[in-house]
Amino acid sequence: MLARVLSCAVVGLDGELVDVEVDITRSQMPGTVVVGLPDAAVQESRERVRSAVRNSGLSWPPNSKVTISLAPGDLRKEGPAYDLPIAAGLLLASGQLVADVSDAVFIGELGLTGDVRPVRGLLPMVMLAAGRGMKRAFVPADNAPEAALVSDMTVYPVTSLASLASHLMDAVPIAPFRQTPEAEAPTPPNVTDFADIVGQEHVKRALEVAAAGGHNIVMKGPPGSGKTLLARAVPSILPPLTTPEAMEVTRIYSVAGLLPSNTGLVSQRPFRAPHHTISNAGLVGGGSIPRPGEITLAHRGVLFLDELLEFDPRVLEMLRQPIEDKVVTISRAKQAVTFPASFILCGSYNPCPCGFFGDPERECVCSPQLISRYQRRLSGPLMDRIDIFVDVPRVPFEKLAGLGSGEKSALVRERVAETRAAQAARFDGLPGHTNAEMTPPQVRDFAQRQMAEGAADVLKMAVERLNLSARAFHRLLKVARTVADLAHSETIETPHMAEAIQYRARIE
Repeated sequence: MLARVLSCAVVGLDGELVDVEVDITRSQMPGTVVVGLPDAAVQESRERVRSAVRNSGLSWPPNSKVTISLAPGDLRKEGPAYDLPIAAGLLLASGQLVADVSDAVFIGELGLTGDVRPVRGLLPMVMLAAGRGMKRAFVPADNAPEAALVSDMTVYPVTSLASLASHLMDAVPIAPFRQTPEAEAPTPPNVTDFADIVGQEHVKRALEVAAAGGHNIVMKGPPGSGKTLLARAVPSILPPLTTPEAMEVTRIYSVAGLLPSNTGLVSQRPFRAPHHTISNAGLVGGGSIPRPGEITLAHRGVLFLDELLEFDPRVLEMLRQPIEDKVVTISRAKQAVTFPASFILCGSYNPCPCGFFGDPERECVCSPQLISRYQRRLSGPLMDRIDIFVDVPRVPFEKLAGLGSGEKSALVRERVAETRAAQAARFDGLPGHTNAEMTPPQVRDFAQRQMAEGAADVLKMAVERLNLSARAFHRLLKVARTVADLAHSETIETPHMAEAIQYRARIE
């Protein structure tokens, strides 16, 4: 007998429908064969499904050859998510179940006892199934909040193979999953508030500009000046994720296997801080079957590279294309996958190996040659892609000993959200969501053509004296546009341009 059920695979961040066909024939040489480019985990499903069926009070077809085909045959199948559809197909083909499953998709891993375990990448699978007209999704109970984010799909949380069989036989129905407030993403941990950071008002202002316009920022200063603390406070001034952005982030974390069980929509903007020993594949993604890296995990959030100059220069150069294009394409012999990578790059570094070059309190012990070689680890082309450079000096004792507090992050976040709302209105129907993502025509229309005469003169002087490239020229205009937006000004005035220019500081 032959049975067919539907499941899904994940290719990059997208789903792909997979037909699971199970054929059972009498044979003098019983056995089970899985075809359709299965990986080792899928091959092992034969034994998991066999034990799960028997331990669920069901029977494995005796004296039979079981052929399991996963189509399309040229698509690589990986992971244990095919256990549940294979088991369902086997029970239908053997006649133990009689049910119409033509509008259903089955996804889940089976334990030897028949319990159903969560899998990664479920959200894009269910999204695809809904787009292809499927109405029901049988998924692991721990993945149900994630699957329920897809509208027009009835989600059934399956805890065991036995409960699935009882449901399909109309014996003990499984209640469809209903999203509740308790099933939403947990409250994110407290982040550093701007009010808790002593001094550094000009750095906080630079971070506000970066957050408002989505600009990349790099901080330079001696050890202990507060660079890391300032960077970790950036999420506290970013506006909440919009629903489309939250769906994007949730899908990425689902595919990466980083979405906690019983978690629905991700509500917190990502903040990723990889160690400087990270590899190329760890940062931008990769592997024989491409997986998202840190820059994709930071999508719609912040990628913080602490001790920036300690990173391998070859790894840093990998950031050039994603920073510019907001996507990263990973090509392999059999496939090419594109991952989103729209993030705010926040970096920090010491001015020299000892950390005290230019410090008025402590003497630097590094030679000029060592300092020059150290600072050249950040290449010119990569520096051109950084919008804002800011110095973070040592905090004087008077401020450290003071009991006052600065402006709270909530107030800064209101200004940032208001500025981003103005940008969204400006770019309505046009590509780009923030000023940092403006295309050259948009820079011309919304920045160059909206400059006051004095601002244009200051810009010309800066380009000539700083010898700025065309890319740096455009990025300077984008920052000036953001500064003007924060000031609720349609025109870029001289003070706005002057503030943007001061952020073009260079490594000595």
